[in-house]
Amino acid sequence: MMFFKQLKEELFSSPLYLFSVLFLLLLVALSLLAPVLPLDPNTTNVSQMNQPPSLDHLFGTDNVGRDYFARVLYGGRISLLVGVLAMLASVLIGSLVGIVAGYFGGLMDSILMRTVDVLSSIPWLVLVIVLSVFLKPGLTTIIIVIGGFSWMRISRLIRAETLSAKTHDYVSYARFIGVKPLTIIRRHILPSILPTLIVAASSSISSAIMTESALSFLGIGIQQPLASWGSLLQNAQSTLQSAPYMAILPGLFILLTIYSFNNVGDLIRDSLRKEVS
Repeated sequence: MMFFKQLKEELFSSPLYLFSVLFLLLLVALSLLAPVLPLDPNTTNVSQMNQPPSLDHLFGTDNVGRDYFARVLYGGRISLLVGVLAMLASVLIGSLVGIVAGYFGGLMDSILMRTVDVLSSIPWLVLVIVLSVFLKPGLTTIIIVIGGFSWMRISRLIRAETLSAKTHDYVSYARFIGVKPLTIIRRHILPSILPTLIVAASSSISSAIMTESALSFLGIGIQQPLASWGSLLQNAQSTLQSAPYMAILPGLFILLTIYSFNNVGDLIRDSLRKEVS
């Protein structure tokens, strides 16, 4: 309860925090409601190609007459889906590696951390691009690739938090009396590392959305008929002079979404710090 009180105070004390939360709530609500709205992102009308924003088409139309508001909205669904699922994958892998390495230590810690060092030494964006070329491009592939190669930083954070939590007296006593490691991890270690995990998760969503946008912009991410903000940017290259809004709008949504997720992470971090202090 104290955490939620601090969270509320922090939220309403900063206009940036409030804007970020409201923007993400609106974006998520529109993404969830998109299928029931009278919008079709794939309906073409060649008589209305490259129309500027108007009352009939809030974001204008693209080069084949499709409603661009619907395209951006459905593209946001894909980008958010990739961000959330890739975050879950990276958090799950990173947490597992970090907790096992930090709690058990010894040879297990050395093997896992050296593996993390090797993977971290490779420019992971290059690695993602290479894997995306060999695997069939698509939504599932992009989620697996991003989630499977963005967990190393999280594993380091969780390992450090686990090492700190392991020194607490109640953890030492539980180990002394023979409580099973899995029970100690579930009851004592996980609650201690949860604040760090939450902040890392919000940052991971931002990174996943940015990576997906970059890969889709390069043409090796989300493929037709699906669209994401990154693929919309890629398609807008040919109309930058005649219809600049086609690049500005998805780019603006990428920027605001990443900015908002980072602010939400800072909001949770500040609230947790004040609760502890």
